[in-house]
Amino acid sequence: MKVVEEQTLPVLNPAYVDTTKRSRVRYAVLSMLLVATILNYVDRSALGIVAPGLSKSLALDRMQMGELFAAFGLAYSIALVPGGVLTDILGSRLAYALSLVGWSFATLTQGLASGYHMLLGSRLAIGAMEAPAFPSNARAVTLWFPAGERGFATSVYVMGQYIGTPLFTGLLLWISAAYGWRTVFFVTGGFGILFSLLWYRVYRDPHQHAGVNAAELQYINEGATDARKPREKFDWRMALKLLSYRQILAICLGKFCNNTLLVFFTTWFMTYLIEARHMSMIKVGIFQALPFMGATIGILVAGYLSDFFIRRGVSISTARKAPLIIGTLLGASIVLVNFVASNEGVIAILTIAFFAQGVGSMSWAAVSEIAPRQYVGLTSSITSLAANIAAVTTPLMIGYITHHTGHFYWALNLMGAICLLGTLSYSVLLGKLSRIEL
Repeated sequence: MKVVEEQTLPVLNPAYVDTTKRSRVRYAVLSMLLVATILNYVDRSALGIVAPGLSKSLALDRMQMGELFAAFGLAYSIALVPGGVLTDILGSRLAYALSLVGWSFATLTQGLASGYHMLLGSRLAIGAMEAPAFPSNARAVTLWFPAGERGFATSVYVMGQYIGTPLFTGLLLWISAAYGWRTVFFVTGGFGILFSLLWYRVYRDPHQHAGVNAAELQYINEGATDARKPREKFDWRMALKLLSYRQILAICLGKFCNNTLLVFFTTWFMTYLIEARHMSMIKVGIFQALPFMGATIGILVAGYLSDFFIRRGVSISTARKAPLIIGTLLGASIVLVNFVASNEGVIAILTIAFFAQGVGSMSWAAVSEIAPRQYVGLTSSITSLAANIAAVTTPLMIGYITHHTGHFYWALNLMGAICLLGTLSYSVLLGKLSRIEL
């Protein structure tokens, strides 16, 4: 009997391990990434929300407002590669915490501004401090999710770009009307500082997180970067080496073109509705939410379908590229607002165009598929740098054109042409997606 008992014990133990239910800590982490991204975009977009009232209060013209919008993009673009390097060195926990508290404090200082130059300094600081955010997002998703879930996870945190504005614009407009535009910056900056403390206290990488069990670790391990491996010594030449790859260049150009629409909606959109379409504040509060809701649906649909087709045997390359091509092409529909008279028709077209931009934002999942494992943060920051050049060029372009022509006609046409260029980059230049091995 003793022999039989010794022989049966090893058989029972593996059966017990195999039936262990996976923990779901990765979804809690994803929810935190979503909240952080919402705060990111609410803080960078707050100036656009209060722009009509702020510009009158401080006597700023459209050229100056365009420069203030672009200042964020300039600092953000310059800091992106260092931000990606910082993420690779410090990890998502510390890099994101420093980024959050930094940009939130800079957002708060906008409420103290007495003129153009102080606002300019605050915008530059916000841009620089937000730089590690998306590289940290990409690193966390690569660590926490297997390949078959990365598209969905990416779409969830990218969704934060779009849902923050429709959720909070009405509230921020009310705060601005009731308590003044300065209070908007105090409120949004204050919330960000509080969340930075929560992030640092709660977030850990998978192998360091006390709530993750062995079954979930095993599930996410395949295809995920192992943060426990010693990091290679960073070499700036790696950035130039990455840019020698056709896939990187194509995604850089495509992201720049697609991001042009997003920048319009987070900077000049409110001014367009109020000054070009002559909408009342009540209509603006209602109508502004629809394009952002469209973009939210777009990114969720693209992420779900991309993962769905991968699970059904479609190649990762095809499943990840299709949303980029379709979304960027459909984004060119924004030019149609120049030929529609009714405000309802304009909002419908803008909703379709922004829905398409959301679909095209699946490029973050494509970056996760091609990035060298030891340089996820650097690759993300390089492609994000290209995308955010649009955060400089788009506000300046619109500010210059509207200042000299008095309307948005040619600015909207130019954005449509840029979307067509992005479609060519994704469909012709990109080629097959595959992991870059250095």
